[in-house]
This record gives sequence, structure tokens and C-alpha cells, in this order.
Amino acid sequence: MSATTENIFMDGIGVSAVLALLASAFGYDGSQLLLLVLVPAFGFAITAVLPSRIAAGTATGILAFAALAFFDPTELTIVLGDIAGLATKAVGIALLIGWTTSVAALILRQINVAGAGAGVKRAVGWVGAGVVWLSVIAIFFLFGNPGNYGDRLFVILKDQADISAVAEIEDRDKRLALAYEQLTEHANTTQAEMRQFFDSVGVEYTPYYLENAMEVQGGTLVRLYLLTRPEVDRVIPSPRLRAAPEDSPAPGYISEVDGSVQWNISMIGADKVWDEFNVQGEGIVVGQSDSGVDGNHPAIANQYRGANSGDDYNWFDPWDATTSPNDEGGHGTHTMGTILGSGGIGVAPKAQWIGCVNLDRNLANPALYLDCMQFMLAPFPQGGDPLFDGDPTQAVHVMNNSWGCPSIEGCDPNALLYAANNLRDAGIFVVVSAGNDGPSCETVESPLSLYDSVFSVGAIDQFGNMADFSSRGPVTADGSNRNKPDIVAPGVDIMSSLPEGTYGSNSGTSMAGPHMVGVVALIWSAQPDLIGDIDATEQLIIDTAQPYTGNTSFGCFTGDTPSHAYGYGVVDVYEAVKQALEK
Repeated sequence: MSATTENIFMDGIGVSAVLALLASAFGYDGSQLLLLVLVPAFGFAITAVLPSRIAAGTATGILAFAALAFFDPTELTIVLGDIAGLATKAVGIALLIGWTTSVAALILRQINVAGAGAGVKRAVGWVGAGVVWLSVIAIFFLFGNPGNYGDRLFVILKDQADISAVAEIEDRDKRLALAYEQLTEHANTTQAEMRQFFDSVGVEYTPYYLENAMEVQGGTLVRLYLLTRPEVDRVIPSPRLRAAPEDSPAPGYISEVDGSVQWNISMIGADKVWDEFNVQGEGIVVGQSDSGVDGNHPAIANQYRGANSGDDYNWFDPWDATTSPNDEGGHGTHTMGTILGSGGIGVAPKAQWIGCVNLDRNLANPALYLDCMQFMLAPFPQGGDPLFDGDPTQAVHVMNNSWGCPSIEGCDPNALLYAANNLRDAGIFVVVSAGNDGPSCETVESPLSLYDSVFSVGAIDQFGNMADFSSRGPVTADGSNRNKPDIVAPGVDIMSSLPEGTYGSNSGTSMAGPHMVGVVALIWSAQPDLIGDIDATEQLIIDTAQPYTGNTSFGCFTGDTPSHAYGYGVVDVYEAVKQALEK
């Protein structure tokens, strides 16, 4: 049977249609849509080299490469919405390649191959395919963003340190120092043999202590080696972004606020705490791991612990190694403003903060999250070694974690469990946003929000209704069936600080969690006897929570008290501080 109809136009249309069908079944997470637009552009180019099936197949190989060379398919998910511009640019370049190739191939066929035999056709096809491949490769390296991180593996060891006994120590500095000492000594001892081997063969790695783990750079051979090691519990991915275009700060839509107390601050009673108890978070240090913080923003600049003492022990950027507070996105500046921003936007405006960058383009991996969690327990100077230069006397009191680590980032449900548990034993209150995968049940599923050792926060709006996006329990990802979230706080249309000295409203459980961080800061500032007593503080917040009275007609509202949607109710910091002072 003939490979062509000898009608170039009809053959081209037919090949394009077949390519479109193939494209619809290739790729995932949205790449099919790009391929459907792109691939048919090569239809006439392939037609021009028929009946040479080898040349046509070689040319077809360009299609997937040209479409996906400039970005990773998984980056098209909602987690990385900012990839759309880069993907569109890539498709535009690839379309230009496809159309140019098709036109050039047809011209060459008409000029040189009209009466030639199959051998000449094959030669022209191979030459044409080679030219196109060279063009694609040249464009890729001139305009694209080649991945340059290699394979990264997160290795969790079986022998995890047990520091639960330090929770009984009343002196905070001694408790933190002993926790750091035990964790680092355990890691250095149990990892010694693997570190020695990796050093001898030139494999790069990063050791961790808050959880006995390592991030190792290596591919299949290294993975196979790790799986033979008796001390290794499991190996999971630790992916990093390709070298996509740098973020640019996202400023807000207004340049200043009028200083009046925002509705979300008064809704939880924070302003009443300021007025009646003269407490605004004094003496409490908040730690935040996020996209960064705009250290020059007038609402939060003065509260930076390093404003006078410098950035050592106060700022850590494992992504880009910046040495002073900055925010390439805006998410972290917004959440920090809700915790302690001045001018009516923050819950505890006289608390202090330190920061760590674990998100770039709203993505990280288990190792980067652990980098920042360790910094909160034992901050270290710029360029310091976390295992030897950490200073637990400068640890934070309460942590904000407006992020989750889903499987796309490498995490399994228990990837960071030991780290969260150890922070609690050390006396650090860990607040985590519940996630934005609601309103269905069983959507609290990503570390850290599903852990019992952290306090997870869902979101409500100004009218007290659950936000549709707020993730719900019970937790089934790890088989525990535990209830989450623990409580809810305002998280819809929250006005707060944004980069370049601006302000704007954002929504998400990322906005709800910071309220709880500010709540803990106010409680511990008012009643220092509670500092480090996680159990008593959590129970106080639960006991003083207001009943949820919002809409229950849509979404998962299973469970009574606690509910799988709103936990124990709506946080009320005024009642919590009042009761704390009465004890």
C-alpha cells in the first residue's frame, strides 16, 4: 500500500490530524493542550519526507522535544500557575519552528525531489531533519532554560533520635540546647559511614539533624546503592525547579492603609487584647518559612530581629543564598504582615520575626523545607553550618508555615513527621495552614498540616462561613483518621502587606494560619509561664474557641466537636488571653 496519496495538501492534512490525535494522548498535567496546538504544525514537514518512514519518524521526534524543551510538564499544575507565560513563549517558538520546517520541506520537495527516486527523498529528509534538530537545540540553549540541578534524593534513615525527654525540662534555654545537642550528635554518629562513602566517590550530599536524613545528588546508581543500605528507611524524590525566569515581586494595589483595625483582627479579638491587657506580642520571636519577606516594608521592618543586630541568626535563604530579607514573590510578606504588621493589619504588632526562604515560585522540596525548620530551632550566622554553628538560644517561639509539601514536590505523608515532632518536644509551637484543596473530605493530606504535633488552621470569611477552598479532614493519607484542621481563622480577602511598601488582599488558608501565630504570640507575651508548654497552650485555644455558626450546606462538615471542617471552632484570642491571665 502506498505511504502517500501523492496529493501533498491532502497528505499534510491527514498527517496533521493523526498528529493531533497522538498529541491528545501524550503528556500530563496540561501539556496535552500545548501539544494539540503545536504538533499539527509539523504535518506538512513530515509529509514532505514521505515515503521515508525513518526520516519521518526522526522528524517526529522533534515534536515532543520542541514542545517541552523549555519547561517541565508537571510545572503546568495550579501549584505553578506562573509557568503559563513561559509555556506560551515556548509554544510560540516551537510553532515557528514547525511552520518554517513545513514550508522549507515543501519547497525543497518541489524544487529538488519532484521527479527523483526514493533515495534522493530519503537524503533530503535526513538533511532536513538534521537542520531542524540543530535549529531546535540552538534555540533551546540560546533562549530556553536548561535544567541544571540533576537528580536529588531525600534519604530518611531508620534510626531517628528520641528527644521526648527534653519536653520535661522547664528552663527554655536548657531544653532547646539539649534538643539541639542530642539531635546533631545522633545525626553525626549514624550518618558517618554514608558520609564517608559519598566523600570518597565524590557524591554531593547535605546532612540534616532535625530529622535524621540526607539529601543526596545522584541518579539511578546512587538510588540503588542507598536501597542496599540497612540504615536507610526510604528514599523519596527531592526535586528542584528548572532554571525558570526569576520571580519579580508582586506589589499590591494600594500604597498605604489608614491605620484602622482590619475586620479580621477585630473578629478574633486581638485589638481588645491590646487595649484591655496592654499586650501586643512583646518578647516573642516569630519564625516564618515562606517566599521571603520584604524587610523594608514599613509595616514589618522595625519588628525584624536583625534590624539592629544584623542578619546573622535572623535570615537564611537556602534557595539563592541572599544575605538580607527580601521577597521575590509576595506571599511571605503578606503572611508576615498578618502576624505582626503595624497599622491595624497584624495580630501581634510588637512581636519580632526572623525569616527563611523555602519557596521559589511557590515550590520547594523536602530538603528545603527541612533547611528552614532547622534554622528556626537553632539559627546560625550567614554561611554557617547548621550542624555545628546553630545557636538554640536564639530559637523562635512560634513558627508560621503557610505551605504544604505534596507529592509533586517529593513528599510522602510522613516525609517531615520526625522534624515536626522534634520541634514540639523542643518547645516550639508549630502553626500550619490546612491547605486549599476543599471542600471535600480527606483533603488535609500534605505535610505538615496532617501531623498531630502541629496546630492546623482552616479558613473562614468575614461572615463566619467556611471558605470553600479550605481543606477538610479526616486525615486518611497516613491511615491515622485523625481530625484536622484544629481550628479556623479569617482567611478570605485579608488585607496585609505586600512588596515595595504596598498593601493588598489575598485569600487562602495561608492567610488563616498567620492569625494563629499572632494568637500564640499574644498569649505567651501575656502569660510567659505558658511559653514552651504546647499542650496547655493548645488546650487553652481550644477551650476558648467560639462555636462555628456559619453555613454548613456545602462541603464536608462531618464530625461534631471537633468537626472535620472547622475543628474546635473559631479562634478567640481575647478569651484565651483573659483565661491565661487568670491562671
